[in-house]
Amino acid sequence: MPHLATNAERMPRSGIRRIMDLAWSLGQPVIGLHVGEPSFPTPDHVRKAAADALDRGETRYVPNAGITPLRNAISDKLARRNRIAASPDQVIVTAGGVQALHVALSATVQSGDEVLIPDPGWPNFAMAVQLLQATPVRYPLRPENSFLPDVAELDRLVTARTRAIMVNSPSNPLGAVLGAELAARLCRLADAHDLWLVSDECYDAITFDVPHVSPAAYDRQQRVISCFSFSKTYAMTGLRVGYLVAPEGVAATAAKMQEPLISCVNAPAQYAALAALEGSQDVVDVMRRTYQRRRDAAAQVLRDSGTGFLMPDGAFYLWIDVRDRCHGDVEEWALGLLRERQVAVAPGTAFGPAGQGWARVSLATRSDDLLEGLRRLAEWR
Repeated sequence: MPHLATNAERMPRSGIRRIMDLAWSLGQPVIGLHVGEPSFPTPDHVRKAAADALDRGETRYVPNAGITPLRNAISDKLARRNRIAASPDQVIVTAGGVQALHVALSATVQSGDEVLIPDPGWPNFAMAVQLLQATPVRYPLRPENSFLPDVAELDRLVTARTRAIMVNSPSNPLGAVLGAELAARLCRLADAHDLWLVSDECYDAITFDVPHVSPAAYDRQQRVISCFSFSKTYAMTGLRVGYLVAPEGVAATAAKMQEPLISCVNAPAQYAALAALEGSQDVVDVMRRTYQRRRDAAAQVLRDSGTGFLMPDGAFYLWIDVRDRCHGDVEEWALGLLRERQVAVAPGTAFGPAGQGWARVSLATRSDDLLEGLRRLAEWR
């Protein structure tokens, strides 16, 4: 048969999937701490809005960029919660946050370009860049810098081929949150080198005792593209609704690109997202407070066992230090934990080479499973 596209063949598979495959194949109960999916049901009023849309016959094509009421509501939300002044025309509704990232990169990055991505960082960043025949260049997030970007180090990595910088706050897998000063400095770095700054803010509603900061609030030269999702905030992972907000010229191009990519996001899911934004936000507060309680309880288990970890300021993950027990191969250590103790965690190397010796645990898991899984992890050598 004809050859497959080289960039598609070379794209690495997510390192989390090997854990998932083994967990599914074991044939026995597994405590799953490896997947970032809320343990909460989708709110009733959100599901009802989708059902009502179906009952009304909202099953036809809608505009590439999304239905007008939803884009209006997102524009209002961005101004109110993110300090981003953007018209509805600058908002593009996407099939989840991951598709927002894909269309943002597709509009700005060409074959042969370089994109700076965080290490450790969500594995889909590298995958998306490689699918576009561009080159991901990893910038390290170091423990001694609280796992936050070092602007001077980023500056040294920029070459003539660099086209964009990707940032993620709150971070998956780290839970680190950008402060206002650092967000502004990242914007100035992008200005200095004429780069795009693509900001993944999937967890913008989930921070603990610190504010979420959107880099676009400090954008002076119209070069920040911000990507968001309804999946984590409203427990809507399967409904697949996200959005990006971009400078007008970028947004118009992104809207045009939706036609060959997905045509449009399905209408009932968009009405569900509209209900999520316009309805009570109490459920968001309940989930955030629950994640914070889980974080604090989990942290105590790890402290009591002498296990090191990064205390997250946002998202719903714990980044756990297992360098003293994984013998230089955290993936094999994680596979052993799964086989022998029936606990699934994501090995740090799934998020880049800098994750060697670390493991990610999801706080989105039910509290009793989370704490029991951590006790077993702390005992595993």
